[in-house]
Amino acid sequence: MIAEKQVWFKLALQVQGSVVVAIIPRVLFCTGFGVLISVLYALKLPVSWPSILIPVLSLVLGLLLVFRTNTAYDRFWEGRKCWGVLIINVRNLARQIWCFVDERKPEHREEKQAALRLLAAFAVAMKLHLRGEPINSEVEELISHSRYIKLQGMANPPLEIAFWIADFFKQQQQKNCLDSYQSMAMNQHLNSMVEALSGCERILRTPIPLAYAIHLKQLLLIYCLGLPFQMVKDLTWWTAPVVAVLSFALFGIEEIGIEIENPFGYDKNDLPLDGICATIRQNIEDLMTLSPTKLEATRRDLEVPLIPTLE
Repeated sequence: MIAEKQVWFKLALQVQGSVVVAIIPRVLFCTGFGVLISVLYALKLPVSWPSILIPVLSLVLGLLLVFRTNTAYDRFWEGRKCWGVLIINVRNLARQIWCFVDERKPEHREEKQAALRLLAAFAVAMKLHLRGEPINSEVEELISHSRYIKLQGMANPPLEIAFWIADFFKQQQQKNCLDSYQSMAMNQHLNSMVEALSGCERILRTPIPLAYAIHLKQLLLIYCLGLPFQMVKDLTWWTAPVVAVLSFALFGIEEIGIEIENPFGYDKNDLPLDGICATIRQNIEDLMTLSPTKLEATRRDLEVPLIPTLE
């Protein structure tokens, strides 16, 4: 129980990963304005307003902030689901390639290993594509040099890698190392990977409407700067601290929405894409250490085509 309380207080006081640094200039500005209004009130100037405006603005602003936060979190969660779909399909597809594609010649093992690394390359290229970064050495380690050079000139590298994976299925089918049922099942997993890519692109290419973002910021500014006029009569010199607390809460909620609406970057609250890609790559490397049973022997024993279960 004591350890849980210590963790709670540690998180409550933690700055790294929070939005404190981003909002502190705005909070200090509103606090300073509150001090100014307190000084003017102490000088007997008519700066006190009747408390009518703030309750109305509070209701409107609360609704806008709730909508803003929910919209941003929906985008964050949809991005996480897309990457979850990618992980599931990469694992299933890697397992099926490794187990179902026959190795009739020594070079077939190398072809399968290259195809499995293409799956990891797809995830890494998707991460870089969503971040607007060029293909780098992280992808080069997983593909041949000629393909790496070709990817550098592509507008959408993950789609090109998906084409190479589909071409591998076609080649293996022509070599009679893969039957049509298995090829169909593998292509369904590949289609789901491309759908995950498209879902992430939809989040990236559809930002929050600019007019909504501008209006919310304007309303926040009016509300926080209007607070001292409403409070100074009752709070006098306590006006600035109260304004600081309220502006900290409101600006923080808005900044959290801004930070998570595009979950593919490097912020502390973005999706851990580097870790996800590293996990996918490690899963594939581990899979290649296993020795699958020869599929052709299984076929002869059963004397029926093997149709893999679609997951």
